[in-house]
Amino acid sequence: MYIGVLTVPLGNESLDDALDYLSGIGVDGVELGVGGWPGEDHVERTAVLGDDDAQADLLAAVEERDMQISALATHNNPLHPDGETAAEADEELREAIELADALGVDTVTCFSGLPAGGPNDEVPNWITAPWPTEHADAHDYQWEVAIDYWGDLAEFADDHGVDMAIEMHPNMLVYEPTGMLRLREATNERIGANFDPSHLYWQDVDITEAIRFLGDHDAIHHFHAKDTKVYDHHAKVKGVLDTTSYADTADRSWLFRSIGYGHGEEHWKDVVSTLRMVGYEGALSIEHEDALTSSNEGLEKAVDVLSRAVFETQPGDAYWAE
Repeated sequence: MYIGVLTVPLGNESLDDALDYLSGIGVDGVELGVGGWPGEDHVERTAVLGDDDAQADLLAAVEERDMQISALATHNNPLHPDGETAAEADEELREAIELADALGVDTVTCFSGLPAGGPNDEVPNWITAPWPTEHADAHDYQWEVAIDYWGDLAEFADDHGVDMAIEMHPNMLVYEPTGMLRLREATNERIGANFDPSHLYWQDVDITEAIRFLGDHDAIHHFHAKDTKVYDHHAKVKGVLDTTSYADTADRSWLFRSIGYGHGEEHWKDVVSTLRMVGYEGALSIEHEDALTSSNEGLEKAVDVLSRAVFETQPGDAYWAE
């Protein structure tokens, strides 16, 4: 297990400068945006995909700093009801898979996407209740769309030897662990989770129980280290389905926080331990989206906490049990 960073917050720096900075603060891996909402500040997907020299330069830049690429990131909505939008997202995903294969990277992080509520609708529809009954019907329709799409993409990913790590995210069809497992079981084992606890905390999901649930099915392909704090002052009045702007930090029911500012170090040690129990030994990829601090300070504080929580070695024999 090792500490990584999704490099999007450092997009105003060159890749070399970002890698130098991250290596200097104790980071061993990077998750690189190659399209969609993460953008492609550090890796221009289509240019690198068709250029062997550019691929070699990218790998050399990472490896000479004793780092590794944990995943390529392209979060978008391939299930969007607008055909052009969906096609663009699909192209980004498939090219990200091809690029990962070319670079020897085994994971692409992404979203499940979200369809409309019916074939004639124009906007995606996040359904959170089965009543009135037309919502249940719409949800069934959405799963039909999703399984058809992801079944095909899962085969494409398998052909390239790449895992698809889907972030369970509200306003996407897959937003919690049972939905994640449903999509995996309907497709193939290339489909799994980019387990980001920040979106589960405010849904009142128990993080270690969710890790065990997905880990029991070998369904965790990547991990985002990102925290969330629920502020009861607001949540007890308006609940947690909060449409207040993320910038209005004082008025929201919950905020994304840097590691240690939503849950303490003891909790994060428990998270890391549970990940090891279920066999996950990949990156703890820090995603900074804390509106109360700068990117650099948030990343550095997260590395500080995780550096005391992460296991860098493999366990030895349990000599005390012999």
